[in-house]
Amino acid sequence: MFRISQLLKTFHDDLPPNKARKMPGPVVIWNLIRRCNLRCKHCYSTSLDMDFKDELNTEQIKATIDDLKVAKVPVLILSGGEPLMRPDIFDITRYAKKQGFYVALSTNGTLINEANIELIKQADYQYVGISIDGLEEFHDEFRQQKGSFKTSMHAIKLCKEAGIKVGMRLCLTRDNFNDLPAMLDLMEEYQVDKFYLSHLNYSGRGKRNTEQDAMFKMTKEAMALLFERAYSHIEQGIETDFVTGNNDADGVFLLKWVTEKFGEKYPERVANLHQRLINWGGNASGVNVANIDNTGTIHPDTYWWNHPIGNVKTQKFSDVWQNTQDPLMLAFRQEPRPVKGRCAQCRYLTICGGNTRTRAFAQTGDAWSEDPGCYLNDDEIGVSHLTEQANNARILAIEI
Repeated sequence: MFRISQLLKTFHDDLPPNKARKMPGPVVIWNLIRRCNLRCKHCYSTSLDMDFKDELNTEQIKATIDDLKVAKVPVLILSGGEPLMRPDIFDITRYAKKQGFYVALSTNGTLINEANIELIKQADYQYVGISIDGLEEFHDEFRQQKGSFKTSMHAIKLCKEAGIKVGMRLCLTRDNFNDLPAMLDLMEEYQVDKFYLSHLNYSGRGKRNTEQDAMFKMTKEAMALLFERAYSHIEQGIETDFVTGNNDADGVFLLKWVTEKFGEKYPERVANLHQRLINWGGNASGVNVANIDNTGTIHPDTYWWNHPIGNVKTQKFSDVWQNTQDPLMLAFRQEPRPVKGRCAQCRYLTICGGNTRTRAFAQTGDAWSEDPGCYLNDDEIGVSHLTEQANNARILAIEI
């Protein structure tokens, strides 16, 4: 996750660089259930409103939570499917909270209402993220349920009234790009605490919709809009948190945005930000991020569901994560990662870490080929020349 507001605040307050990121254990995104009451077009877990077999039961989940403590996992993000469709969701949450985890809930929001908002408040989630993928017309069509926009926005209102930290989560596509300014206005109107923009990743249902990925020019415009809004909030003293996910080129683009806007006036602050971004290190799949799916299978992150590295039903997460000899996992943990093409030649590899690898794998079958979702051009990343084959691949990615 790329923390725009946090980084811009250090720049605004002229803070020195922090130390390199070293977490005691990975953040675990846990798909507790695959069942969902919606059928969203970008769903990486390809969820449906039906029961899926072999899902973890309550006791297996609690035993895994005990072991996640051993693995020094600091954060659990409970997701789905739709996690509120699990009858034991609050029992699971209470158990995790008792063990001292930071616990967040990732939901589509349609099941949050006056009947259960008090239970959600009592669960004491540190954060509830609700998916809003555009204004009403687009959102309802994207989520394939009429009325889902109003229901989810009402859920945000209920969470705010209950004193729950709540966020809006949006997956950026070419089709909802024009809704983004109004979405940010809605964030301010509803006094939403956090705005999360996810770049489209090619996996699950999203893989069949690569043609809907926002064009690179649009992505830059969207990111610049987020940067402007986040910095404006900082200057006004408004406590909000803007973050992005699934495209670590955002770190490089933030550095370029700050350099162009403030470079002449604050060169030392820009240098400090540059070092902070290097210390952040970019993509964290297989290192600082892990995924457990509904059947207990462990993955490097939520977009690598085609790559299992173990299962908590028969193995301890702590053993699998700490002692894996899986080739993909070992390569994730290699510094620098064994990326190819433009990524290998990029002068900012130490910032983005080679970006998310699932797009490269989906298009080429090679997890370490250059990322076709990098929206920065050759001049911006300091690549002076490429082979004809690499150039052709780049043109194909842009056309798609």
